[in-house]
Amino acid sequence: MTPTNLDDVLRTYREHGHRHYGEDVTELQHALQCATFAQEAGEPPVVVAAALLDDYGHLCHQLGEDIATHGVDARHEHIGYQKLKPLFTDDIVDACRLHVAAKRYLCWKEPAYLDGLSDASRTSLHLQGGPMNADEAREFESEPHFDLAVRVRRYDDMGKVPEMATPDLDSFVPLLQTFVRSAA
Repeated sequence: MTPTNLDDVLRTYREHGHRHYGEDVTELQHALQCATFAQEAGEPPVVVAAALLDDYGHLCHQLGEDIATHGVDARHEHIGYQKLKPLFTDDIVDACRLHVAAKRYLCWKEPAYLDGLSDASRTSLHLQGGPMNADEAREFESEPHFDLAVRVRRYDDMGKVPEMATPDLDSFVPLLQTFVRSAA
């Protein structure tokens, strides 16, 4: 289902946020942790909102929770982008679309970055094309919101802490509302 309003997005988190994706946290825990880390770091609202929504596509596919271990890339970044594009501003949805590319980019740009990835992120990295090459990196850097995607990616990597206390989903609603397209 494509969300038609923010309530639909929140409902998707509530109904499917219990899923895991190879980490020791659920999708909802992961989203809340990413946003919380960004907020605590003093990031601007756009980074916090994008960090909350970047993995929305994982909640939308019906391929199971452990698909990467079976060699399947659901391309969740594209699913999330397509689902959220009519509803949220371009910077938010571009960060969602580009956060996987940002992982590949950081592995190219900062070779030590790869060492800090979780096992699940390394598995998915392989399925997503591995580290970028120089040509791919230049193309990625030409994306209007590539720098936002890189910042969001770093919080995505952090949001994997079992039992971490975070604000609840409803506490982020006012923030998310500021990025809903006015026509939505």
